[in-house]
Amino acid sequence: MKLLSKNIFWAIIALTVASLLFSLVVQTGTPADSIGLNTLAEKINAGEVTSIIAQGNALTIELKDGSVTHAEKESESSLSETLTNYGTDPQALRAVSFEIKDESGGKFWLGVLIPTLLPLIVMIALFLLIFRQARSGATQAFTFNRSNIRLSTPKDRITFKDVAGLKEAKNELEEVVDFLKNPKKFLDMGAKIPRGVLLMGAPGTGKTLLARAVAGESGVPFFHISASEFVEMFVGVGAARTRDAFQTAKKSAPSILFIDEIDAVGRERGTGLGGGHDEREQTLNQILVEMDGFDRDTKVIVIAATNRPDVLDSALLRPGRFDRRVVLDLPDIKDRAEILKIHAKGKPLDAAVSLEKVAVRTPGFSGADIANLMNEAAILAARSDRKTIIQDDLYSSVEKVLLGPERKGRVTSERERKITAYHEAGHALVTASLKDADPVHKISIVSRGRAGGYTLKLPTEDVRLRTKSQFLADLAIMMGGYTAEQTVFGDVSTGASNDLKEASELSRRLVTRFGMSNLGPITFGGSDDAVFLGREITSGKNYSEEIAAKIDQEVHRFISIAEATANKILETRKKVLDAIAKALLEKETLEQEEFYNILKPFNLKPLPIR
Repeated sequence: MKLLSKNIFWAIIALTVASLLFSLVVQTGTPADSIGLNTLAEKINAGEVTSIIAQGNALTIELKDGSVTHAEKESESSLSETLTNYGTDPQALRAVSFEIKDESGGKFWLGVLIPTLLPLIVMIALFLLIFRQARSGATQAFTFNRSNIRLSTPKDRITFKDVAGLKEAKNELEEVVDFLKNPKKFLDMGAKIPRGVLLMGAPGTGKTLLARAVAGESGVPFFHISASEFVEMFVGVGAARTRDAFQTAKKSAPSILFIDEIDAVGRERGTGLGGGHDEREQTLNQILVEMDGFDRDTKVIVIAATNRPDVLDSALLRPGRFDRRVVLDLPDIKDRAEILKIHAKGKPLDAAVSLEKVAVRTPGFSGADIANLMNEAAILAARSDRKTIIQDDLYSSVEKVLLGPERKGRVTSERERKITAYHEAGHALVTASLKDADPVHKISIVSRGRAGGYTLKLPTEDVRLRTKSQFLADLAIMMGGYTAEQTVFGDVSTGASNDLKEASELSRRLVTRFGMSNLGPITFGGSDDAVFLGREITSGKNYSEEIAAKIDQEVHRFISIAEATANKILETRKKVLDAIAKALLEKETLEQEEFYNILKPFNLKPLPIR
């Protein structure tokens, strides 16, 4: 349908152009000031005509009064013969000046050829256009099994210096670079060529960037393709594209073939209900064959990336295929500071900006999150018509990435503001009162995203392991807002719903996953990472109904401990709670220094969790 519409469009254009050309050659009708031949004869006999200019059959007549008119003579006879036939007096005719102009040869031939050849030319042009489209479609049919593999250009070249952090991952990939630069050293020792490298990590941790850095360090061609581009609706196309991609990489060896999001085709086989996806499984089988079929001296390394290594087929992970598995962790505080410096290049930062303070506020941020943070800060500075990015821009962008944009235009009643202020003050006071809690960095009752207010508490250092006392402190903090509403207003609102949800989930994990309850050091239930419907159905529970009831009791006990701890803190320190809430109602936002200045006069001491 699209092709037909295109052909009709070009046909209309061709006919329009032809009509314009034809109108230049063949004039229809006569000029508005023209006269007939009999009238011309009468004017000549009356002596009113001074001169006549003839060009083909067209006559231009100049009269004695200075006016000009036109006439058209008969094409079969000469001008004098025509005028004589209309009764022109020969004596009067001799008094008229005659001038004969030759008709343009080009115009003559156009007038002859266009009416005959133009339809033929239009038909030939349409035929060629249709034939070209048909040939293009046939060519696409023959190249349908070609992979859409792309080769990185030299201008995209990056090295390990351009990748901040990831020291352990870069160290593991140094041997891959060394092999591509000097393979003979390894082959002489009888070492086998590494077939593949699997980069595993959370989204945004830099898997693709690190793969490009490996190619840049080794100076070899870098071919990249997404795994989803292999699979098509036609059976066998995925396998054919896989063969083409690997063949292309072999022709340019030594080279690197990078397959992004390999879990699109490499998922575990035989786990779905009602059979698997035949085309995807054929594509996976072809990848397995290609990787296992490399010759010993073939200098091609396959690098794949995924953020779901748990769903990959075991055949992909066996020795001989992906021999190296590199885990990319989220950056720690030092790595975040380095990443911030990289993304700060080209951005005008104020002299007072401290990227280290921003790194402290961004635990759990990936490299992509940090890049987005710096971009949001630049946008915020530009919207405020500033020439430089200040520290508050960076802090605001952190909160925007975490919670969403500010909603200062949201209209709230004074009672809702007061409830929100005491709710957030409850969170902050419980946080400041517990020894194992992280310090408060900011409190706000300004809406962001879906949150009516928020209390930002962040660790002073990166934490990999957490203890039971830290979890209990987190639970008490989550219950701080709920308990503050109950203590001050004697009622609770829906604002605590998300806190209660998170507290319930954390309590259940303490019982079923971490073995920190009275049920002892044992886990209950299957893996929380199950992604296949078939696996979920067949796994089932590994505990009885009696144990399920005890799990519920333990979850309730943890929540009760947290609520009691928060309630004790808020009841014994009611004046502190009022002071924090009052400051929030006045300023709406309290930074870390302002918050702890409010606490100083009260000389608070940490309370234990009962």
